Amino acid sequence: MRRQSEALLLLPLLPIFLVGLFPMLILALLGFAGLGLLGILLICAGLSDALDAHSDFNQHIIVEGYARRSEPAIDASNLHSAIRSATAMRVAGAALIVASICGLLYSRL
Repeated sequence: MRRQSEALLLLPLLPIFLVGLFPMLILALLGFAGLGLLGILLICAGLSDALDAHSDFNQHIIVEGYARRSEPAIDASNLHSAIRSATAMRVAGAALIVASICGLLYSRL
């Protein structure tokens, strides 16, 4: 009976490592200012997502006009879902900015 390698156990952890690699490199290379920059970029992505969701919703309303009752409800549900995810991104970005400001103040003292 052949024994499997323990390295295969680490394979499911590879995506987590790859996702966490970029923020750690930014923190290592740019410090707390890089963390603030990442927060600003996250807020911009959240705002862009929210604006795209509103644009899609308005386009559906204008193009389709009067539709069945279920179709506007589906569009409104999609809009609310996109707004919730955009809000979560904006809150995460604000938390990163607050963490970077706290880190800068703590390192200066």
